[in-house]
Amino acid sequence: MTSQFLDLNAAADFLGPGAVEVNRYQSEITDIVRRRGVFGQRVKQMPATGHPSRFFEQTAIVSPSAANAFVDPRNIVATVGSPTRLERSVPLKALVSEINYNLFDVEVGAQQSQFAFLQAKDLADAVDGLMRTHDVALWNGNDTSLSTPTTNQYYGATGQIADGGNVATIGLSESIVDRLKSIVAGMVASSSYEVRPTAIYANPVLLDLIDREMKTEFNVVLSSTEVAGGLRVKTLSTQAGELPLIPEWALGYTGTPGSGLAVLPAYIVSEDMIEYHWLTDPNPRVFQLGLTGSLAAQHVVVKFGGLVVKGASYAHYKVNVDR
Repeated sequence: MTSQFLDLNAAADFLGPGAVEVNRYQSEITDIVRRRGVFGQRVKQMPATGHPSRFFEQTAIVSPSAANAFVDPRNIVATVGSPTRLERSVPLKALVSEINYNLFDVEVGAQQSQFAFLQAKDLADAVDGLMRTHDVALWNGNDTSLSTPTTNQYYGATGQIADGGNVATIGLSESIVDRLKSIVAGMVASSSYEVRPTAIYANPVLLDLIDREMKTEFNVVLSSTEVAGGLRVKTLSTQAGELPLIPEWALGYTGTPGSGLAVLPAYIVSEDMIEYHWLTDPNPRVFQLGLTGSLAAQHVVVKFGGLVVKGASYAHYKVNVDR
């Protein structure tokens, strides 16, 4: 007999007297990868009228001044007026993603029967991945115009609201809560538009600062409400009612909070004035294109649509918080 060293791990985890240990895995794959944002699930979904999708916005009604409206009842002379309406449009954009299944790998997986669900999971994840990109672009899309598009992305809500001109800054020494409430009150007090904000969106870090300020300064614990799919968030009492403080991971900030150089944006929005105009179907569609020359099954995920923030100059507000 001859003795030699053998690599016992070459074919199994362990080989020994009365024991052969082979690779086994849990049937579930650990997966808490972030998928959808909250904003994309709450905006209004509207069928597009075409490309671009068009609508009219009324910016004023016939409202004569008191000097012109009140006249001598025995000598009635009216001032002619007309409502003010503007034509608006929303360009439709295309999102696409692709996933291919190699025939050999699919058949090996089917014969092993351990991860038979992976094909369906990966296709569902491809759809979720496209919607994740969609949700981020709803806020941060880099287009700069609805009438004359400059890029293939959405004109993000952050850009539309900021370009509308309603932008405020809360300084280092100012109360975040007091200034937010004051801005909301100013929006509601508008004599030109019946504005009714419905939510405040911000990065969770800023909302944590608001929560801590309420506890420290006013010894108040904010109440909560459900906003989507079992997600409960804190609310802030304002002149527009209890506004949910919705944490949105897609909204970034600059600097380190507490350094005095950080800028954390919050967006006070009237959600019924924000619309997503979709083409054919509000949900992504999956097309199976058949087999390639390598016998890989092609699946393409497609979504068409565009975002519009109506009343960007009066129904919404961007607030930069310095901390």
